[in-house]
Formats: sequence, C-alpha cells, structure tokens
Amino acid sequence: MTSTTTDTDTRRVAEIGRYRVLFEPLRQDLVALVEVAAQVAGVPMATINLITETQQVQVAAVGFDAAVCAREDSMCNLVLHAGHPVIVPDAREDERFRDNPFVTGVIGRVRFYATHQLVTPDGVVIGTLCVFDEEPRTLTADQEHALVALADRVVDLLELELRTRELSATLQEMEDLHTELERSNEQLAAFAGQVSHDLRNPLTALSMSLRLIVEQLGESGTGDTEEIAWLVGRARNGADRMQSLIDDLLAYARLGGELSRVEVDLDKTMAEVLEDLSSALTGAVVTVGHLPTLVGDPVQLRAVLQNLVANSAKFTPPGEPARIEVGSVELGGRWRVTVADHGLGVPEQDRERVFEPFTRVHAKVPGSGIGLATVRRAVEAHGGRLGLEETPGGGTTAWFELPG
Repeated sequence: MTSTTTDTDTRRVAEIGRYRVLFEPLRQDLVALVEVAAQVAGVPMATINLITETQQVQVAAVGFDAAVCAREDSMCNLVLHAGHPVIVPDAREDERFRDNPFVTGVIGRVRFYATHQLVTPDGVVIGTLCVFDEEPRTLTADQEHALVALADRVVDLLELELRTRELSATLQEMEDLHTELERSNEQLAAFAGQVSHDLRNPLTALSMSLRLIVEQLGESGTGDTEEIAWLVGRARNGADRMQSLIDDLLAYARLGGELSRVEVDLDKTMAEVLEDLSSALTGAVVTVGHLPTLVGDPVQLRAVLQNLVANSAKFTPPGEPARIEVGSVELGGRWRVTVADHGLGVPEQDRERVFEPFTRVHAKVPGSGIGLATVRRAVEAHGGRLGLEETPGGGTTAWFELPG
C-alpha cells in the first residue's frame, strides 16, 4: 500500500468519524433516502456504503439487512474513486466483478449494479450510494442523474446532522458559560461582602496606629522615635496584609474558586490575626495552643481564623471579658482546629443555619452575618469540613478539619 493510499484512507476514516454513523442505530432519514433510490432505479435493493481502512459498513439499506463486510470483498471499493456513476447491467460479464463474492453467490447474487460516490464538502470520498438487483437491467439517463442527485443528498443529510450537533454543542457551551457567569457573579457579590467584612479589623488597627502617631507628633513635636517607628511598621504591615487580601480574594473570585496551595504555618497566621484584631480583643483572654502547618491558600485560611476569633470575641455577655481558646488535634491524617469561647452560644437548631450568608442569631450584636459563610466557603474549597459545638460550661466551639 502506497503512502498516498494510506493518507487517503486516513483522511476518509477521519471524515467518516465526524459523522458518527458507523456504530449508532440506523438513521431513519438515511433509510428513507435509500428507499427513494431503490424506487427511482426500479430495483428491490439499495444501500449506503461507507468504506473504512478495513471494512465496508452499510449504514442504511432497503431490501435486505444492513451488514459489514471486509473491504476486499466490497464491490464499491473497486470503483470508489471512479469519479462518475458506475453502471453494470450484469456483473457476471464485467471482469472487475465476476469473481466478487457478492456476485458468485458466496455473499450474494448481484447481477445489476449501479453506484455513485459520496463526496464531502472538503472533497473526501467516504463511500457510495449503491442500487442493485439479482436480475440484469440498466438505467435511463434520467435515472442515472437522479442517482447522482440522491448521492449528494446523502452527504447533505450527514452534514446537516453534523452541523446540528455542532450547533447544539455550541449552545451547550454558551449555556455552561452563562451558568459559570452567574456563579462568578455570585462569588463576586460574596467577595465584595467578604472584603468589607474581613478588612474591617486590620483597617481598624491601621487607623488606630496612624492616629497614635499623629497624637504623639502633636503632643511632643517629634515624639519618641522608637515608638513612632514601631507604630509605622505596624501600620505598614496591616496595609500590606490588606493589599494582599484584596489581590488574592479578587483573583480567587475571578478564577472561579481556584486556590493557591502552599505550606501555611497556622501559628504564624494566628499571630497576624491577633495583631489585626487587637482592638476587638481588648480585655480578652486568648490562649493559643500549637497549630499545625497545612497545605492550603494562605489568604483563605487566614480569613477562616480571623472570622472565628472575631466571632468568639463579639458574642460575649455584656460586661464580661472574652475568653477564647485556640487549639488543634490530629485525627488520623487530618487536623482539627478549634476556636472555643465562653460567650452567648448558638442554639443547637441554628448551628447549621448560621453558616448561610446574612444569618444572624443574636440580633443585638452588630455584624453582617457573612463571617461564618466565608469560613464555610473557604474550608469546603480546601476539601475540609466544619461545625459548631457547645463549649463545656457554656459558649460555642467552632471547629474545622483539613487534610494534614
């Protein structure tokens, strides 16, 4: 077999594959067309043959059951590239076909045989429209022209189904994009709420530091250089973390929830959280045990700890200092991090509901109701789980588990 023949076969098989007709149920539109071909030619049998590298596949037939045979046994394969209708009144008398198994009785007893190529819009011959009879006969010029026209209609039907399928796929892609856009818009809306919520505490720390600098400069003219340097450094650190939070959360929303995954030292992260929450934690007693280093998104995990600690400080009985214990325990390849308080607590029937956006159990305590929703979104994005339990003696213990 020459390289040219191999290339032609490869191209033809690829074209046939695009139409998806070889291994699917018989298409009734193609069956109807071969019925018309048989009627026009005045013969009892007609078929659409597609020729692969090794087989002839009859994808629609009338007058007999469609079947598959070896390519070397195919009559149509012998004249596949004739370029014009092939009409044989009696195949027994044609040297091309007299020994073919479809003629000799091994497979069939074809006498009259007429066929025309199926040519795709790209000029690839994929098979034939074939009519035949077990009795010798011939075709008139009008019948021959009709056979050519019907062969073109076969390709038209294949192309129509292909374009319809491609259009359906495009419409599905557009629908998927629309769904993704809606989801992205929801995430962006949540992002806006999250930013306003999560940046409030570091912004408070930044504002307080800058205000103290102004007060010191105003009182003494120059102020204590070391104290001013410490306050400026603290303000700059807060500003840097806010910028990082904005950039990373915006990227998170735009990327449809994809997270960066690096090693995150939760001990270090908690220290930053406590610094940012220093105003909210004024008078609070916070005990922090050892926290693990986990692989995850540093911004999202920081938001989890910040929201849980801020909630623990917020939901404290009036006049009482907040008591908060942060710790962790390894549970079979996973780490559970806990933030326990001794405050107002969450009724058992509300412990799942509070993770929904804008849900508030204690209406008198100021807040937006998105903190715990932010926690759940971040934890679940990391493949983790979370929940609330009652702290022994009263209060709430919030926990989340992540892979170790």
